[in-house]
Amino acid sequence: MRKRALEEAERWMLERIGQGSDGLAAVYPAMLNCLIALRVLGYSKDHPAYKKAAQDFAGLFVEDPEDFRIQPCMSPIWDTAINLIALAESGLPADDPALRRAAKWLLDKEVRIRGDWALNNSHPEASGWAFEYNNVYYPDVDDTAMVLMALRLVRPEENWGLEGAFRRALDWELSFQCRDGGWAAFDKNVTTPWLEDMPFADHNAILDPTCSDLTARTLELLGYIAFNPKTRCVRDAIHYLIETQEADGSWYGRWGVNYIYGTWQVLRGLRAIGYDMTQDWILRGRDWLESCQNDDGGWGETCATYENPATKGIGRSTPSQTAWAIMGICACGDVDRPSIQRGLRFLLSSQRPDGSWEEPEITGTGFPGVFYLKYDMYRQNFPLLALATYVNYRNGFITRPGFYQA
Repeated sequence: MRKRALEEAERWMLERIGQGSDGLAAVYPAMLNCLIALRVLGYSKDHPAYKKAAQDFAGLFVEDPEDFRIQPCMSPIWDTAINLIALAESGLPADDPALRRAAKWLLDKEVRIRGDWALNNSHPEASGWAFEYNNVYYPDVDDTAMVLMALRLVRPEENWGLEGAFRRALDWELSFQCRDGGWAAFDKNVTTPWLEDMPFADHNAILDPTCSDLTARTLELLGYIAFNPKTRCVRDAIHYLIETQEADGSWYGRWGVNYIYGTWQVLRGLRAIGYDMTQDWILRGRDWLESCQNDDGGWGETCATYENPATKGIGRSTPSQTAWAIMGICACGDVDRPSIQRGLRFLLSSQRPDGSWEEPEITGTGFPGVFYLKYDMYRQNFPLLALATYVNYRNGFITRPGFYQA
């Protein structure tokens, strides 16, 4: 039994470090453990499998005159999609060459392999996008939603096959809705709590629970392509968001720091889907955001909130978190609210002469309480998107016209 189990684990690992993947899951912990496992299994450093795994791992290294760092992973799909959205919403024409180049690059990165997600999801056709350059076994719901929101804003060339790819990926995304009405990142209904009681439960990150931010982002996508609150999947998702709201009106942010991130995305998603934003439970989310605005007009929150929720909404103002809060409050209507105006002044006054913002703080989440992610583009693309969102709302629309409707 042990011999057979080791052989199967070895086969599985070799398959996932082969062609189409930049290392096992294309993320630091799995890639490092893969190198250790290969050596334990007797692979020499000259073996092609080990050499590829080592080369992929070295691709995470960052060397400069000051220091040496190892990135946890790459984020090109995610960064490109957000940047495309920010530029398009800011008024760059839908047929702008830069937008078209980015959109075509994203289209070419669509995953067409049935990865490990297929064990719990019988959806017949593979699609979706991963986070990294090449990670074909692990596309995820969040990147797929963000990419689809980006692609809809670009006027495609006739030979791109955008409509087919969009429909395929949308069906794939919808197939991941879980029993509770929410969406998780990589899997469907992988929430069995006893698995976290095992000694190798990987910092209690062995499960893939549904979360409010991913669920709301999916609602945002669906709203932009003509879904409405009466659709069954949308009704279930809204019920999930009602059930997961915190007592103070905020929402937990699984993939961004933290309650500011979760609350912004829920409010934005509900506005996009056409929900009545005057409902008391929704306005409690807006009020919570306003309650934690800093004296300088910005918003900030630290990674410590994952260990101590009592510190939620407290932190030095950052451009990205200020942008999230502004967009969340804008989603509730009344863009003349003093909190929005103060937040905009913070962004404008902290912008540097070259148009950029400075943000040394970490506002991205990998695994709460374990490791966090510093997305260097967040300090640029989200402030730009917040400014564009404000202008668009003032002009009477919540998003630029798209080129795809469900």
